[in-house]
Amino acid sequence: MTGLFGGAFDPPHVGHVGLASAAKERFDLPRLTILVAAHPGHKQTHLPAEVRLDLARAAFTGDDVRLDSYARTIDLLRGESFDDPLFIVGADQFSDFLSWKEPDAVLERARLAVATRPGYPRERLDEVLEELDLPERVVFFDIEPNPVASSDIRALAAAGAPLSGLVPDGVRDLIRERGLYSVHRTSADRG
Repeated sequence: MTGLFGGAFDPPHVGHVGLASAAKERFDLPRLTILVAAHPGHKQTHLPAEVRLDLARAAFTGDDVRLDSYARTIDLLRGESFDDPLFIVGADQFSDFLSWKEPDAVLERARLAVATRPGYPRERLDEVLEELDLPERVVFFDIEPNPVASSDIRALAAAGAPLSGLVPDGVRDLIRERGLYSVHRTSADRG
């Protein structure tokens, strides 16, 4: 089985790392393939792909971290071969799964492992399941709640506020060393 965990990781934070760790434990995966979306089809990024890749490598030590050049999950699954792929997503992402490009085709090629947290409305997840052709290809697992958001971390970094406890130490160090998310960066610094 190949565990796949993708995202913009702009920046990766302790919530991402916690979700990855819980998935490895729950599904007995020694490591994950971390896919840093080069050009996410669902959101705008604030840093170039190569910089986000460096941040992800600092966050997910011991895992395989690489760029994902595909804008959509189905394109990745069609374009590459994985041994019994298990695509790991959070409950928020799964709630929007029906808006993904060809969600049923995704489930034909991979199983989904959906991380749920206490208090998340199960009825939202069940509504998505009811619309899928292959709901049996979706498995849920619990994680500890973590309110950290990448947007909050970007704002804190721009303000020069401490990031300890919000991002892995290596990510914190790279953000500070490179002045990432600083309002003083020029457009030349971003490329």
